[in-house]
Amino acid sequence: MSVEAGSQRGKKRKLLKSVVVDVRPLRTPAFRRLFTGTAITAIGSQLTTVAVPKQVFDLTGSSGYVGLTGIVALVPLLVFGLWGGAIADTVDRRKLLIFGNAGIAVVSALLWAQAFFDVGSVWLVFVLLAFNQAFFAINMPTRSAIVARLIEPELLPAAAALSGTVNTFGMVFGPMAAGALMPVIGLPTLYLIDTIALVIALYAVWRLPPLPPLSGTVRAAGLKDVLDGFRYMGTQKVLLASFVVDIIAMVAGMPRALFPEMAERTFGDPPGGGLALGWLYAAIPIGSVVIGLFSGWLGRVRRQGVAVTIAICAWGLAVVGFGLSNSLWLAVVFLCLAGAADMVSAIYRQAILVMAATDEMRGRMQGAFTVVVAGGPRIADLTHGWAAAAVGTAAAATGGGVLVIVFIAIAVALLPAFWRYRAAAVTK
Repeated sequence: MSVEAGSQRGKKRKLLKSVVVDVRPLRTPAFRRLFTGTAITAIGSQLTTVAVPKQVFDLTGSSGYVGLTGIVALVPLLVFGLWGGAIADTVDRRKLLIFGNAGIAVVSALLWAQAFFDVGSVWLVFVLLAFNQAFFAINMPTRSAIVARLIEPELLPAAAALSGTVNTFGMVFGPMAAGALMPVIGLPTLYLIDTIALVIALYAVWRLPPLPPLSGTVRAAGLKDVLDGFRYMGTQKVLLASFVVDIIAMVAGMPRALFPEMAERTFGDPPGGGLALGWLYAAIPIGSVVIGLFSGWLGRVRRQGVAVTIAICAWGLAVVGFGLSNSLWLAVVFLCLAGAADMVSAIYRQAILVMAATDEMRGRMQGAFTVVVAGGPRIADLTHGWAAAAVGTAAAATGGGVLVIVFIAIAVALLPAFWRYRAAAVTK
C-alpha cells in the first residue's frame, strides 16, 4: 500500500469516527453492564408501552380514555420523579436501581395476570400503570445519575448518545414487534415478554459496584432535599430554560394518544391491532435512532441553545405534516423527521444538564429531567386524546404542531440567555 493510499484511508476512518456514535464509554466494564441492562429492557418495555393504551382502547373504544392514561401516569411521575431523584443523592444508587427494576418487573407480571385472566377492568389497568410509573420515576433518574460515576467526564455526551440510541432502538422494534405479534400471540403475552426481560436485566444491575454518596453519608431524603433541588435549578437559568422548551415540545406536540384510533380508523388496521399501529409507534424512534447512530458531528456544535430551538421548531413542523397526512407511509415519514429533530434536542439538553449539575445535585436534576421528559408526553396524552374526541385526530395533531412553534418563539423571546448559550468547550 502506498503512503498516499494509507493516508486516504486514515482520513476516511477519521471522518467516519467523527460522524458515527462514539462507543468509547463501552470500554468501561461498569458502564457496559449498565448499558447491557438498558439494552435488554429497551424492546420489552416498549411492548408494554403499546399494550397498555391498546388494552384501554379495546376495553373502552375511546381515545379519551387512552388520553386519561396520561394523567394516571403523570401523578406518580411527578411525585416519585422528584422524590426519587432526591433519594438517589442520599443513598447507594446501585441498591436504589435494583429496587426500582424489581418493582417494575413485579408490576409487569401483574399486568400480564390481569390480561391473561381477562379481568376486563380498565380501572385495574390504570392502577397498575400508576405503580409502573412510580417505579419508573425512581429508576430513571437513578440510572442517569449513575453514569457520571462510571466514566470520565469527557465521555458523558457520548454516553448520553449511546443510551438514547439504544432506548430509541427499542422504541423502533418494540412497537413494530407489538403490532406484528399482537394478532398472533395475543396482548397478554406482550406483558409477559417484558417481565422476562426485566428479570434478566436485573442481573446486569446487580453486578454494578456499590455507589454510595461521595460524602460517605447515607441518609433518608425528605421534602427539604426536593426543595433544595428546585432552589439549585433556579440558579441555573439556561438549565431551567431547557426544561421549559422541552415541556412545550412534548405537551403541545406529542400525538401518540391518537395512534390507536388513527391506526384503526384512518389507516385501516383491524380491530385487534395490526402493522399500522406498530409503524406509528415506531416511526418517531426510527428517526431518533438514525440521528443517534450518526451523532458524532453533534459534539462540534457549540451554540447548543440555538440548536435545541431549531430542533424543536422542526419537531413542530413535522407534527403538522403528520396531522395533515392521509397516507400511512407519509405519516410515518413525518413522524421519522419528528423523531430525528427530537433526538438532536435531547442530546444537547442532556449535555447542558450534565455540565450544569454537581454530583450531589445530579440525582435531583435527573429527577426533574425525568418528570419533564416522561411527564410532558403524559399531559399530551390527555390533551390530544380529549381534543381528538372533540375535533378529530387530524385537527388535534396539526394544531398541536402549530402551537409548538408559536410557544417556542415566545419562550425564546422571554429567555434570550438560552438562545445565546454556548458550550464551554467542544466535546467529543
